[in-house]
Amino acid sequence: MKKVILGLAIILSIASCKKDEVCNCGLILSDDVSDYSVIIRNSCSGNERKFILERGDWINAQVGSDYCIYNITSW
Repeated sequence: MKKVILGLAIILSIASCKKDEVCNCGLILSDDVSDYSVIIRNSCSGNERKFILERGDWINAQVGSDYCIYNITSW
């Protein structure tokens, strides 16, 4: 039952993203204090990318939470 619910959630999250829509939000997977970076998994594409943040932004970006990067297009 858990697998069915998880699969449905993944399908719905992918279906909610339109092809021409800029999708620049995702789940923070990890962070690194040495360069104030985070690795985020894109909610639409599933791709992972490392972003270097300002110190104040990095402090508020918690692993396991959603975060949006507004100065880029989809990744």
